[in-house]
Amino acid sequence: MPELPEVETTRRGIAPELTGLTATGAIIRNGRLRLPIPPDLDATLAGQQLVAVERRAKYLLLRFSGGSLLVHLGMSGSLRIVPTATPPEKHDHIDIVFGLRALRLRDPRRFGMVLWQAGDTPHPQLAALGIEPLGDEFDGPWLYKASRGRKTPVKLFIMDGTQVVGIGNIYASESLFRAGIDPTTPVSDLGPRRCARLTTCIRETLQDALAASGSTLRDFVGSNGSPGYFQQQYFAYGRDGEPCRQCGTPIRKRIMGQRATFYCPRCQR
Repeated sequence: MPELPEVETTRRGIAPELTGLTATGAIIRNGRLRLPIPPDLDATLAGQQLVAVERRAKYLLLRFSGGSLLVHLGMSGSLRIVPTATPPEKHDHIDIVFGLRALRLRDPRRFGMVLWQAGDTPHPQLAALGIEPLGDEFDGPWLYKASRGRKTPVKLFIMDGTQVVGIGNIYASESLFRAGIDPTTPVSDLGPRRCARLTTCIRETLQDALAASGSTLRDFVGSNGSPGYFQQQYFAYGRDGEPCRQCGTPIRKRIMGQRATFYCPRCQR
């Protein structure tokens, strides 16, 4: 957390409010995140126009006239637009200032990142990322071709960011439930028909989550401070022991890749 829908929800909240504005600097209160915030970021950003706010995987890209600010929300981060004069709270580590308004990062666990990349060169953090699940190229034929000869369980494959980006634990579990596929199935065992069904279900799950502004389980809120509510629609995730919404069989939980996996043993084969 936050996963792709939460990051995209944040992007959609920020972009119309800040695009086109000129940054007046940055206020760094605690630069010790997962990777250190560049100490000269205040001087770097001053006078630069924010040209666009984009997303790649779970990263936000704030494209300025002289380079890009790469932001990752880590496990608990959120970005909010606040009046610059708003007093910071304990975990408010950095403000990107646009005159009387500021984009404020709150990150209680400090697993996030705020990194600067000058010019048009992509940041090294983005170099090994896989295909976007909401992009046109992500479909059944792509998954079928990419998975041949791979004995990796399908859930771990679709969560592998070098293959497909942004499908975290929640949305992997929900997508596999919708597709009726057991998460432990080796991905190479999926034929063309099931590959097509899974990619469709992944896309639909992410789009439904976006429509609900993502999920709020612990810390996530959107750029206006509002929580997401997709968790009210979960079929599998976090429902171990509860009856399946389709067949009534108790949802099971198992650990895969050190992450909790939730599934229905009857509906998912």
